[in-house]
Amino acid sequence: MSKAAKSPSPPGAPPAELPFEEALQKLEAIVEAMETDALPLETMLARYEEGMRLAEVCQAKLAAAEIKIQQLEQTATGESVLKPLDLAPSAPQAE
Repeated sequence: MSKAAKSPSPPGAPPAELPFEEALQKLEAIVEAMETDALPLETMLARYEEGMRLAEVCQAKLAAAEIKIQQLEQTATGESVLKPLDLAPSAPQAE
């Protein structure tokens, strides 16, 4: 069975479950190499593409962490619990 709707990731593409810290380290190494090394155009493009994929992974993980932090609420006993996130837009306040 093939998955026609989902194309396979190119070699070296970071999986979505890649830890944030590891993705960030790889991204930093790519940026440093691109800034300091005289690389051929093809290599620079490949590194740029990999860097963009890593940046997307990092952004997604940061967004997920931000939502989770916004959901944290302390109870009267000081215990932290997750509360449902209200995604309804708030009404604009009159100035």
